[in-house]
Amino acid sequence: MTLDEWLAYVEQLHPQAIAMGLERVQKVRRELVLDPGYPLITVGGTNGKGSCCAMLEAVLLHAGYRVGCYTSPHLLRYNERVRIGGREAGDAALCRAFARIESARQGTLLTYFEFGTLAAMLAFDEADVEVAILEVGLGGRLDAVNAFDADCALVASIDFDHQGYLGNTREAIGFEKAGIFRAGRPAICADAEPPATLSAHAAAIGAGLMLINRDFGYMADNTQWRYWGPGGERHGLPRPALRGAYQLANAAACITALDGFRERLPVTAQDVRSGLLLADLAGRFQVLAGRPAVILDVAHNPHAARALAANLAGMPPSAETLAVFAMLRDKDIAGVVDAVKSGVTQWFIADTGGPRGASTAQLAAALAGAGVTVPVTPCGEIAAAWHAACNTAAEDDKILVFGSFLTVAAVMRERQRRA
Repeated sequence: MTLDEWLAYVEQLHPQAIAMGLERVQKVRRELVLDPGYPLITVGGTNGKGSCCAMLEAVLLHAGYRVGCYTSPHLLRYNERVRIGGREAGDAALCRAFARIESARQGTLLTYFEFGTLAAMLAFDEADVEVAILEVGLGGRLDAVNAFDADCALVASIDFDHQGYLGNTREAIGFEKAGIFRAGRPAICADAEPPATLSAHAAAIGAGLMLINRDFGYMADNTQWRYWGPGGERHGLPRPALRGAYQLANAAACITALDGFRERLPVTAQDVRSGLLLADLAGRFQVLAGRPAVILDVAHNPHAARALAANLAGMPPSAETLAVFAMLRDKDIAGVVDAVKSGVTQWFIADTGGPRGASTAQLAAALAGAGVTVPVTPCGEIAAAWHAACNTAAEDDKILVFGSFLTVAAVMRERQRRA
């Protein structure tokens, strides 16, 4: 089968899109005799996971290692999820992995994400990677990535998202995130106010917990920053290419993780500097070249929306900021709108499509409920909202595309189609 055919098959295999638990994926992992001998860095958190993966990958690639990196979701192509040596895995390698899993699962029903996680690990094994970075899909404790024991676990942030699966308090969510920690191994948290449950779980299992501002941290000025941590200090570091002041906390956590591997995977000061400057992540406060300025951001929960609002406030002012906005209805739409509304002067709203997509009526109601009084234009599809914003914006305005991976992906595809 082609990769598209495999993906269509895998998507309908399990009756639920999300089914928490490790029993199924562990069973198939054992059938595949999939037991990596290379170091694994597992990255979890409500937000910041992708940024940490990108920075870790960039530093290790610059140091000359063959790096496997598994992230989700993808924007335009499934292959984005599995990178080997800095390149997307090819269709053939992924198809071979899917075929091996299908043969080994012997009737065990796997979700799309479980199938994909095992496929990524098979692709990494086939490519003889020297280190792998694995991004948690949802939560941590019961996520398919957690079927593999992390040599180092990093939690970037803890806030509200997926409450139906993870709980309605930061304490409950923190416990789920801490599930990726392992006894006697480094466990790093970049959240400045971690829930007590995270620290308690680390202590209960004997993980080597390192907290930002206690065990590691940073100091910054306008152009450079300094890191301090268990491995010593690093001075004169450049600000990461990934935008946002919060990226310094992510970068400090990544350096702490890398210092923990210095015997097995040594990296130089120049590797760290270059990795910070080379790390790239589409759709995370991504400012496109040209005028009007176009900003793509997948922010889909209030924590991410607050970071987006702070980044917008740090940009040069413009007369108008036009938002192309679409979200999933099971997300906290009101919380996201409330975080960003003060920086937006016009809204062009659309439906992401699919069973989880919020309708334009639902979005309009959320905007009204949040006290938005500026113009709101329902546009049906995301592409139509994008073109309406482009036709309205002046050269010195900003167009902000946000609310979901689906929103950003639709605009990226439309820009490619019109290029």
